[in-house]
Amino acid sequence: MTISASSRAEKARRPSMGVLHLPQGETKFRLARHAPSEDTAFFVKHYWIVSWDLTGEEPYLQHVVPNPCVNLVVERDRTGIFGPAKRISRHLLMGKGCVFGVKFRPGGFYPFVKKPLSRLAGKALDVADVFDVEPRSVEKAILSLSDESAMVALAENIIRSRLPERDGTVSLINAVIDRVAEDRSIVKVEDICRIFGINIRKLQRMFGQYVGVNPKWVIRLYRIHDAVDAMDDGRPVDLAQLSMELGYYDQPHFIKDFKAIVGKTPDAYVRRGGPGSAS
Repeated sequence: MTISASSRAEKARRPSMGVLHLPQGETKFRLARHAPSEDTAFFVKHYWIVSWDLTGEEPYLQHVVPNPCVNLVVERDRTGIFGPAKRISRHLLMGKGCVFGVKFRPGGFYPFVKKPLSRLAGKALDVADVFDVEPRSVEKAILSLSDESAMVALAENIIRSRLPERDGTVSLINAVIDRVAEDRSIVKVEDICRIFGINIRKLQRMFGQYVGVNPKWVIRLYRIHDAVDAMDDGRPVDLAQLSMELGYYDQPHFIKDFKAIVGKTPDAYVRRGGPGSAS
């Protein structure tokens, strides 16, 4: 039996949002997502918390596919604001720990800094430079809490203290990206321009300024997100059929894009079962 992108989408299961092999990973860690308050929801997609206790167990290496969002990550001695990356990220979980994150909507972080997000792609900003709070104090305040609602409330207060005016371009960008994620007939940038009646150069400038990555990459990324979800579903996947349903003209182009983002071919990903123990 094979599974396609369309049949996978019909299943009622939590989206991985780029966390590779989420069902396997959740045997090693707990991932929680919390919705933002009404006043911050224009800028913030959600708050996320990853916690684990691997005391006496082997370390676990978790892989995450990139997304077109800025994340404020609160982690012991590693707190920062991270722009969109173009390649898979790797996170080694050892012992016992917790990481708290703020995932901004695509384009939602730009109003806080008013600088092209293309400069932040693959890089990090100091939290103090944007929200006027020291990283170590944020770590101590948030990571010392055991109540997740309290952690979210504290983070919201930090964001709320610097909340900018709403920017209509952010709404347009999210409409574009939501359509790309849902509509698999969108296979090239010109399709976006036709649907939204926007000039291609204007679209590219807008994405470079507000998102930090180009719209062509976003289309390709969501194709790969959907492919990974299909492969992680636990049933055999017809890769040729899947590549066609995701808008690829041929399987070689699908394989090339998959390897560029995930770091291995679809066959290798399925055969090896994806990421796992770091031993």
